[in-house]
Amino acid sequence: MKLYDVYPLFDINIVKGKGCHVWDDKGQEYLDLYGGHAVISIGHAHPHYVDMISKQVAELGFYSNSVINKLQQELADRLGELSGYDDYQFFLINSGAEANENALKLASFYNGRTRVLVQEKAFHGRTSLAVEATHNPKIIAPINANGHVTYLPMNNLSAWETELAKGDVCAVMIECIQGVGGIRLVTSEFMQGLRALCDKYDTVLICDEIQCGYGRSGKFFAHQHTGIRPDVITVAKGIGNGFPMGGVLISPKFTPVYGQLGTTFGGNHLACAAAIAVLDVMKQEKLVDNAAKVGAYLMEELKKFPQIKEVRGQGLMIGMEFEEPIKDIRRNLLFEQKVFTGVSGTNVIRLLPPLCLTMEEADVFLARFKKVLA
Repeated sequence: MKLYDVYPLFDINIVKGKGCHVWDDKGQEYLDLYGGHAVISIGHAHPHYVDMISKQVAELGFYSNSVINKLQQELADRLGELSGYDDYQFFLINSGAEANENALKLASFYNGRTRVLVQEKAFHGRTSLAVEATHNPKIIAPINANGHVTYLPMNNLSAWETELAKGDVCAVMIECIQGVGGIRLVTSEFMQGLRALCDKYDTVLICDEIQCGYGRSGKFFAHQHTGIRPDVITVAKGIGNGFPMGGVLISPKFTPVYGQLGTTFGGNHLACAAAIAVLDVMKQEKLVDNAAKVGAYLMEELKKFPQIKEVRGQGLMIGMEFEEPIKDIRRNLLFEQKVFTGVSGTNVIRLLPPLCLTMEEADVFLARFKKVLA
């Protein structure tokens, strides 16, 4: 059987990782400034993470959600403490797209409406409603194009107010730092105005923190830079440091109903052990503070490169926009300088390293990047 060929692949076989470094099957070491699409939060093969998963899988990897799993409550308690949302409720699933599907379902249950507002260049996933809320017609199949979603310009509050005033909007879904959309940031003024409008029109405000959350921005959640509290927060990627997992943080305004949401694998014992280990390391090693410090340093230094048109981001979520396509720059970084990075569109390089990136590793990247641009 052949693999279904939908991914353009670099001819590199990564077989090992440690911290912010990975190795291929030929023993070549690479500096990882992409973390597998922002998934690796505490570093590859962190010893505490390895120990927690190993012990848990030796005891029990999985049983159904029809019985008590105390690891779920332990995870919820720790996440509430670290994030500042201990008064919210937590629903565990398997991926970011699934988190967004459930968030939108909750919103529609809440107010009975069906229309959703999202940003232009939004990316919210590839499943049914999540992909419709993704501003990329190339990946929206006809069966998904059901007219639920209106795309609006970022930070243009009057455009959003015009739509909200129609009274039929179920939910507003926002990435406070757009990832696939090019590391573009909302303003505090926009988010505070949007929060007030959602309250006025009884619309659910959802913050998609799947890529920009979990410490990456230098605060636990990116929306915390704007001074608002959403009704629903979706998480995935960094929550499990590579173990497939997602979650929805749900405000007290929602009342759970038996059977309303469900999942087979979500919140299983092994996934919870992985997520608890991530929070342990984030707290003990102060990785949110590290993301803020190292990210600020990287952005300051990158702004000194005259070849870069604009540097955008917060914490360790950084975009570098160039006037010309960056395909060759990225390839040279990877194959000549042995550094993994990501892209947004044709002109933006994305940096999404593990949150444990050190100042010394940041300097190594800057030196290698300088050689590529020379």
